[in-house]
Amino acid sequence: MSIELGHFALTLAFAIASVSAVAGYVYWRSGERIALFLRQGAVVQFVLVAAAFVVLVQAFISSDFSLKLAVENSHSLKPLIFKISGVWGNHEGSMLLWILILVAFGAMVAAFGRRLPSDLLALVLATQSLLTAAFAGFTLFTSNPFARVFPAPLEGNDLNPILQDIGLAIHPPLLYAGYVGFSICFSFAVAALISGRIDQAWARWVRPWTMLSWTFLTLGVTMGSYWAYYELGWGGWWFWDPVENASFMPWLAGTALLHSALVMEKRNALKIWTIFLSIITFSLSLLGTFLVRSGILTSVHTFASDPTRGLVILALLGVVIGGAFTLFAIRSSSLRSGGLFAPVSREGALILNNLFLATGTGAVLVGTLYPLVLDALTGTTISVGAPFFNLTFGALMAPLLLVLPFGPLLAWKRADVIAAAQRLMGAATLAIFLTILIAALNGVSISLAPLGLLLGFWVAFGAVADLIDRSKLGRIPLRESWRRLVGLPRSAWSTAIAHFGIGITVLGIVATSTWEAELVTTLNPGESAELSGYIIAFDSFGQVPGPNYVADEGHFTITAPGGDTRQLVAERRTYVASGMPTTEAAIETYGFSQIYLQLGEPLDTTHVIRVWHKPYITLIWLGAVLMAAAGAFSLTDRRQRIGVPRRAVKQIPEPAE
Repeated sequence: MSIELGHFALTLAFAIASVSAVAGYVYWRSGERIALFLRQGAVVQFVLVAAAFVVLVQAFISSDFSLKLAVENSHSLKPLIFKISGVWGNHEGSMLLWILILVAFGAMVAAFGRRLPSDLLALVLATQSLLTAAFAGFTLFTSNPFARVFPAPLEGNDLNPILQDIGLAIHPPLLYAGYVGFSICFSFAVAALISGRIDQAWARWVRPWTMLSWTFLTLGVTMGSYWAYYELGWGGWWFWDPVENASFMPWLAGTALLHSALVMEKRNALKIWTIFLSIITFSLSLLGTFLVRSGILTSVHTFASDPTRGLVILALLGVVIGGAFTLFAIRSSSLRSGGLFAPVSREGALILNNLFLATGTGAVLVGTLYPLVLDALTGTTISVGAPFFNLTFGALMAPLLLVLPFGPLLAWKRADVIAAAQRLMGAATLAIFLTILIAALNGVSISLAPLGLLLGFWVAFGAVADLIDRSKLGRIPLRESWRRLVGLPRSAWSTAIAHFGIGITVLGIVATSTWEAELVTTLNPGESAELSGYIIAFDSFGQVPGPNYVADEGHFTITAPGGDTRQLVAERRTYVASGMPTTEAAIETYGFSQIYLQLGEPLDTTHVIRVWHKPYITLIWLGAVLMAAAGAFSLTDRRQRIGVPRRAVKQIPEPAE
């Protein structure tokens, strides 16, 4: 009975979203009354979809195999965490999670957007309701997660073993929160185009939502990269897989949107471009949804779906994206560009930033879609792989990294680039010195590696130089300098932390790509091998049972060059229900570097062992986490939270005469 209640709750949410969308678009000029109605509707949609989602989770937890989705994606022996994550480890359940996050963002706008003008709020919530109605309708009519099966089997088919991992329990919700969060920016853009309310206030309203979505998407992409690294057993952290690209493109566009909205907020400029980016960022998120669910890609990241549902999603994208860009084309002639500024200024630096990010997004988009379009039109199958993306994207990002430290040091409207360069002289000197030192110690041959190291150090030290310059360290007393540093706006701190994180990530990419070492060998228990000064001893091999699998385990002892000894366990699992094998790599971290060990197929009495030494690879994800932390820290600034009243200043009574 509870399954039917969940189905009914989702159907009712679809109906309320449809009514809210129509009412909002028809009566958006009606003032506070329609705004109140839509706010209540947004909250009710969230409650209903949350109830439907809880029902689905409960069915998975209790192994209710009268539910078709549970039969296809669960098993009674699965650990609890993987029973729960199995809810979104498939097409139907992941669509319900998508809708849940969509209505959650709508409810947050309703709760925190009370200070928004009633007409703009009404249009934003109407657009969110329209999106909810579209995706809820698609789910109900083509991908119903509450379908029953009769008679109910005694056991389920189990979830894809690759997805039975803690990384996949965390990665999709974070990624979807980023994807779907940009729907708020999209809704604000549509509302602005309809109402004509496109000004600095609009940019202030949309920037917190952009920052929140960007932060979630950063964490989602990072978690997905790390999951692919440790779970798939191939030792790589990024493959330029089309589905990886589908999540990376909204991140690039969202980063451009963050900077563009800042220019619009501060200088009332780039209005048209900011609106365009708000639309294109969510459009790229929808494109990722289509690629994952259309069946046109073969990837560990995709959901098996029939082409019919892919065509429905494509039609849905055409209506949503096409409608938004049609509205943009109609209204763009009436939009004014805004304030003027000199090319050498902070605005100019941010525009240059947008230029490179937008071009990088376009390059990734072309490389991802061109093989698909060519195959559809001519039947010719080609592959666009890592060499294309590395060369094209790297060439675009190198000049961006070169100018990145200048941006925060330039003044608004008009700036002196020579003065900014002088303030960065210390960062440049230190970056060059460390690059030469590392290259000399590691014997780097003529390659792009020193340039990559130089850019990474330059960006990281440039972020620190910005904080030093703002605090006037060395120019005023130390105590006063410390006071200025602590009192800096959180936006300044978040910018510096994010840019520092970019530099750290670049250093990790360059170091592990340049100095990574690999060993492929065969070992018997009791034998050992050596890689980069590390001794890998194969201690023993055995078979152990798991909750829903049987594992071949290899026990190893790693002796570091300094004599530190650690124990590792690598596995090859075979899952009982499906018979599918997976590889569980053994990973040991030494500082920022890692030893990565994979247990291969047995050959008679020996075993194939693959070992990688990956120097400074953890810097890749550490830098990304710093970027996300910077976004979260920026959101703690009350100026970034629309609808939060300012704290009243406590009045201290004057002493009596």
